[in-house]
Amino acid sequence: MTEAAIEKENKEIAHQYKELLRISYQTLTDEDKKLIRQAFDVAVDAHKDQRRKSGEAYIFHPIAVAKIVAAEIGLDATSIAAALLHDVVEDTPYTLENIEKDFGNTVARIVDGLTKISHLEHDKDVSLQAENFRKMLLTLNDDVRVIIINIADRLHNMQTMDSMRADKQEKIASETLYIYAPLAHRIGLYNIKTELEDLGLKYTEPDVYHDILKKIRESKEEQDKYIAEFSKVIQDSLDKENIDYSIKGRPKSIYSIRRKMKNQNVSFDEVYDKFAVRIIYRTNPENEKFLAWKIYSIVTDHFRPNPTRLRDWISSPKSTGYEALHITVMGPKGRWVEVQIRSERMNEIAEKGYAAHYKYKQGSSQEDGLEEWVNKLQEALESAEVNAVDFVEQFKLNLYSKEIFVFTPQGDLKSLPKGATPLDFAFSIHTEVGLKTRGARVNGKLVPLSTELNSGDQVEVITSDKAKPNSNWLDYATTARARAKIKSSLKEEKKSIAEEGKAILTRKLRAQKIPFNEKTINELVIFFKLKTSLDLFYRVGVGTIDNQKLKDYAASRSNALVSFFKSKIRKPNPVQDIDKDEITAKYDQLVFGKEEEVLDYKLANCCNPIPGDSVFGFVTVSEGIKVHKKDCPNAIQLQSNFAYRIIQAKWKDSSQEEFKAVIKLTGIDNLGLVNDVTKEISNNMNVNIRNINFDSTDGVFTGRITVVVKNNQILKKLMDHLKKINGIDKVSRE
Repeated sequence: MTEAAIEKENKEIAHQYKELLRISYQTLTDEDKKLIRQAFDVAVDAHKDQRRKSGEAYIFHPIAVAKIVAAEIGLDATSIAAALLHDVVEDTPYTLENIEKDFGNTVARIVDGLTKISHLEHDKDVSLQAENFRKMLLTLNDDVRVIIINIADRLHNMQTMDSMRADKQEKIASETLYIYAPLAHRIGLYNIKTELEDLGLKYTEPDVYHDILKKIRESKEEQDKYIAEFSKVIQDSLDKENIDYSIKGRPKSIYSIRRKMKNQNVSFDEVYDKFAVRIIYRTNPENEKFLAWKIYSIVTDHFRPNPTRLRDWISSPKSTGYEALHITVMGPKGRWVEVQIRSERMNEIAEKGYAAHYKYKQGSSQEDGLEEWVNKLQEALESAEVNAVDFVEQFKLNLYSKEIFVFTPQGDLKSLPKGATPLDFAFSIHTEVGLKTRGARVNGKLVPLSTELNSGDQVEVITSDKAKPNSNWLDYATTARARAKIKSSLKEEKKSIAEEGKAILTRKLRAQKIPFNEKTINELVIFFKLKTSLDLFYRVGVGTIDNQKLKDYAASRSNALVSFFKSKIRKPNPVQDIDKDEITAKYDQLVFGKEEEVLDYKLANCCNPIPGDSVFGFVTVSEGIKVHKKDCPNAIQLQSNFAYRIIQAKWKDSSQEEFKAVIKLTGIDNLGLVNDVTKEISNNMNVNIRNINFDSTDGVFTGRITVVVKNNQILKKLMDHLKKINGIDKVSRE
């Protein structure tokens, strides 16, 4: 480079630095400026020999990220310094220890988190990408600013991606739409979310993006004229009321227009609310709410509102902190226009998210606001045993989900994702309440636990010490928190059944004169084609491995030759991990949908799922249902482009399958008989009552009980116990 060019570049770097200080949203003290200056000097020095793909000096990238952090997200000096230093440890000889020495523990911790994220492999398959995302979220434990600076870093990379290879652009853009845009949305950074989505579309579907952009530009003049005409009508009335306000028209983002075109299957011209009008008013805190509704009534005096499209986030703000009134009204020429009404404070919160909260929460420390939010995100991270793809899917659900607001019996307001059920509500109150849920009342009426809640419902959870989760609960719960807690509780229950099974097995082997030792257990595991000893004990506990099967094993054992060959055939290598602590299910059958139907299907060649894998069904045009693994390389693309064709699928395990049976009882009616019968059934840990009907005529009683059991061994045992009850004459199966 020539000296003149270097001189020019240095001038530009100095100018960018001044700009960074000038646009910072937080008020910077002299101490802050000193910290930022020091970080800037270190970054300039560390990156002095580096250039980006586009040819410009590398230092412009950290400065740009710091500017996004300072102005658009509005974070503090510590974050600005960390943003300037975010690539230093990764790309230069400067170490984390140096940063800690020069800038203290907090900056070092944030930079360390950012370095960890950038070290994650990004060119692998979906499950690895999901695992990386999960690791990235776990850095929240260190400091939430890590994630926020990472979003800023991603935004600047997306803004400057033109000089990259097309395949690289598409890869980074897909990941942005899959992970970063929902995350920005959840943090309340709506402007950044919109920009990430638009840029994501620009590189994943360039033709569509440029086509919509061209149409927006072509119709800009006409739109501006329309919005001016619309605003004029309202302005006169607002001026009469002496309200201090400004009106801005704003077109919808390219991505949201594209989404509408896709979802509603319409052309660009048919998307009805392509633009919105935002009224921002200035007021003191006492009149803030009152004025919002006053403006609402002025707007609706002139234009007829669509009653189904009123969104009141002033009375109950979104959990991201967003507050506003949204109404869709019929404007001139019969066009729908969305009107957003916000005070200046609300507008800042909508644009800056949490940073604006701090500014308006004077006196309280910045950390307080973050605390509550971090806790919410960490709930989703609690479940360590969920596999990474499920985790990301769950997390995305909880990120992008629209919210509903429901009331507790005391009248407190709780926010839940759309689609939540009473079970989710129970777990959102407390884990113990969730695990002990027996039923629920919504608006005073008893409802099934799978009922979908609506905004405004009042929900009361009925608990019982006897209640415990069953596997159906996983079909009723939608939030990550509830599902994780249910899964770990079911695991515990299986372990306790396995404990019981171990004791039963010891007795049964003793009766067959077979020693209960490690060798026998290993042989049994292999004989029954299982994987672990825990599986063996569990199956004995639920009665799938019964006396007859154990006799078969004893017979094969006594025939040493058969046994020798069998072990040769069945035992490809020495027993490994036989004591592994898990209950792997034995999968026999693939079922689809919530109803768990058995349908025809083909296994996809791209990922070759095998029984036991987490899978989903994809309805193809010509080949029926194709089954893919959840972490199949094509999964993201299928799930994002053809969500309507995807059906739930899972492998069922015969030992966990449940069956309905009807027991008939007859006997002499006496006091407390019904009580004895129900007590006997409920003491049986593997039996659930579905239906019960007793009838007594002239001292003789008949009863029909529908029970749900895992197999006929358990049913036989139950019937034997019922026969022993005083007064019962006959017990039979219908």
